[in-house]
Amino acid sequence: MPELPEVEALAAFLRENAVGRVVTRVDLAAVQAIKTFDPPLSALAGLELTGAMRHGKFLDLDVSGLHLVVHLARAGWLHWRTNLPPAPPKPGKGPLAMRVHLEPREGELPEGFDLTEQGTRKGLAVYVVRSPSEVPGIARLGPDALTVDTEQFGALLAGRHTQLKGTLTDQTVLAGIGNAYSDEILHAAKLSPFKMADKVTDDELLRLHAAMRETLTGALDRQLGQRAATLKGEKRAGLQVHARTGLPCPVCGDTVREVSFADTSLQYCPTCQTGGKPLADRRMSKLLR
Repeated sequence: MPELPEVEALAAFLRENAVGRVVTRVDLAAVQAIKTFDPPLSALAGLELTGAMRHGKFLDLDVSGLHLVVHLARAGWLHWRTNLPPAPPKPGKGPLAMRVHLEPREGELPEGFDLTEQGTRKGLAVYVVRSPSEVPGIARLGPDALTVDTEQFGALLAGRHTQLKGTLTDQTVLAGIGNAYSDEILHAAKLSPFKMADKVTDDELLRLHAAMRETLTGALDRQLGQRAATLKGEKRAGLQVHARTGLPCPVCGDTVREVSFADTSLQYCPTCQTGGKPLADRRMSKLLR
């Protein structure tokens, strides 16, 4: 799932390549992706794309006062295209969900971008709204993970009897962190994903806040300036434990372990995070805290 660094890097890429250009047409290929009807998608045609920004994991394109807001969900992505075909795509064919055509620069081929989603579970969501706050997911967002200081972070965790993994990924608590970077943050902070948020000590709070900022800013620094096509690879290259089950931890050499759930999983290093003890790999176990 694209998280804060990837969505911020996509917004920066679009500010460089798309802002200032006119939207000539928007093709919808996956009807289930569009979540609003007023204003219609067709209202974007003929308007200039004037800004690109991020709210948590939502990408927000300002189109002359209307907002094209996208949540890429688990398997969605944005692909920059050159020489776009003039014929509209056939609905329901392949991973394409939506195509945005931009007015070509003088002497250049037509350009734009595709929103795609792989797999059978479709979660990619597109909204056309007059204000980003009209998008329910944005209205519910907690403070951005890169804006909270240590004191604010401590206040967010205080009294919250939930596991750190779930707390970091709860967008109503903290916006922008998903499955991958929560694993990376907890590994960097040397904390168990199942430690309860309200049991974090002052020293652990400082480590966790520092790890959150360093992990996210480090990933963002690596990805800013990259083309959309290379961002996924850059993200994978920087991961220490996430999606590295069975491989050695780059910090201590222990084997990275996994806990699987019904529709997701987490990865961690026992030596770095849980005192060398493996976590039970079943949802209803008494888990190490």
